[in-house]
Amino acid sequence: MIEKKHPQNISGGPGKDAEIRLVAWEITRNCNLSCVHCRASATMGPYTGELDKEACFRLIDQIHETGNPIIILTGGEPLLRSDIFEIAGYGTKKGLRMVMAPNGTLITEESARKMAESGIKRISISLDGSTREKHDRFRGVEGAFEGALRGIKYAKQAGIEFQINTTITKTNLEQMPDIQNLAVELGAAAHHIFLLVPTGRGKYIADQAIDAVQYEEALNWFYDQRDKTPLQLKATCAPHYYRILRQRAKQEGKTVTFQTHGLDAVTRGCLGGTGFCFISHTGVVQPCGFLELNCGDITTTSFKDVWNHSKIFLSLRNYDNLKGKCGDCEYNKVCGGCRARAYEATGDYLEEEPLCTYQPLKYTKQAAHKEYP
Repeated sequence: MIEKKHPQNISGGPGKDAEIRLVAWEITRNCNLSCVHCRASATMGPYTGELDKEACFRLIDQIHETGNPIIILTGGEPLLRSDIFEIAGYGTKKGLRMVMAPNGTLITEESARKMAESGIKRISISLDGSTREKHDRFRGVEGAFEGALRGIKYAKQAGIEFQINTTITKTNLEQMPDIQNLAVELGAAAHHIFLLVPTGRGKYIADQAIDAVQYEEALNWFYDQRDKTPLQLKATCAPHYYRILRQRAKQEGKTVTFQTHGLDAVTRGCLGGTGFCFISHTGVVQPCGFLELNCGDITTTSFKDVWNHSKIFLSLRNYDNLKGKCGDCEYNKVCGGCRARAYEATGDYLEEEPLCTYQPLKYTKQAAHKEYP
């Protein structure tokens, strides 16, 4: 979700007491769809150990004690929880910005009204194809496309802002312009793209992931849309974008500032453990939903303690800990590489990002020195 405030400076690691800016909370793992890329391999469940309403209230209290982040109520499908609006309303009363990531198919006029009444400021609905056939195949359920469009209509009627999320794979790469045009036609506030991370069911479609060259091309295309669309644009699980943004700006003779490039100028690529974290349906805290490392359990430890003292979070906040090409890269403070992809590829979350074509300046200088002693 688009932040509405200036994030922390990215000139160096955020240190021990990092500002918590964004929390993705898997409020339930139950889901009525069967998406091919789902990191949680979510089904209708039921799943054991889900936090009850009182535990959810306590967690919101603890998050509020830690900072003032945006909380994304996600899943699974958050609307499958009967108490979802009570939980959202509780967070709103605490002064937190509450947003939601439903798939759209379960939104009705009544639920959209309750959503607005509970203080939900924005929802994100995924469209992974510009046509019914493409989207339904990706989401694993016939009628998902019409359901998403219907949900968007009801959200708009209730006055709720919405954004479109798209996970890019080989199957929809050529459809990206059409999906973005559809987002404009629907009246979306933003378009967020996600690059596939092969976890959960996503491991079974790893062959559909775009390669490093296509990755670079897709992000350059996305950069080119900045002045062509009224949408707010954000690349997620695509940290290279923040290196590309600076390279392109330099080519254009521009300096990247908040005034010229908005929030993209003052955030970085991988925020896992530095300004963002994920909380599972059972209360396990992770750097992100794709990086399944247990950084603490809020059923036994306070969220504030986990956020401030997790050894994994502290290691991620020191960018000097990055290894291989990422550690040597002059862009590691603004990119950082995808820690989840590194972990899936090597078993080490601090290793270099496997889907990157960029050669750090240090490497090119070394090569030139060897060739011309």
